[in-house]
Amino acid sequence: MSERPGYLIRRLHQIHVALFQEACGEFEVTPLQYSLLSALAVRETADQTTLAADIALDRTTTTGALKRLAARNLVERAVNKDDRRARLCRLTPAGAALLVKIEGAARRAHRATLGDLSQREQALFIEMMQRIVAGNPSRDSAAALFD
Repeated sequence: MSERPGYLIRRLHQIHVALFQEACGEFEVTPLQYSLLSALAVRETADQTTLAADIALDRTTTTGALKRLAARNLVERAVNKDDRRARLCRLTPAGAALLVKIEGAARRAHRATLGDLSQREQALFIEMMQRIVAGNPSRDSAAALFD
């Protein structure tokens, strides 16, 4: 198992989620929710489909996470006047304030995930992951295997 990329990637994800929860648990935000808040901070306003693409997640899971963030008054979800089927999302002032508060803890979790690597190894590892992701733009989920 220790030489299988899938196993190692899954374990690394588990480790990162655990480190993120340790560092950011007081904020009651998951890594996925943090990604959505961060994407909204960059875009300011975006529909749910765009946000799902930004964080490479399916629309249904993204919508559920956005609903949970809206229930906490961290995100506003309004019907798009140009397409009543779509929802436009944006950070609330409370969401923006939370993002500022959590940023340092999230960065600590990211550093801890790669903490056993030297600075050079960290940069190389990030670069290699970026190459793998960039080389597989249409492979967003296992659903493609069954189409």
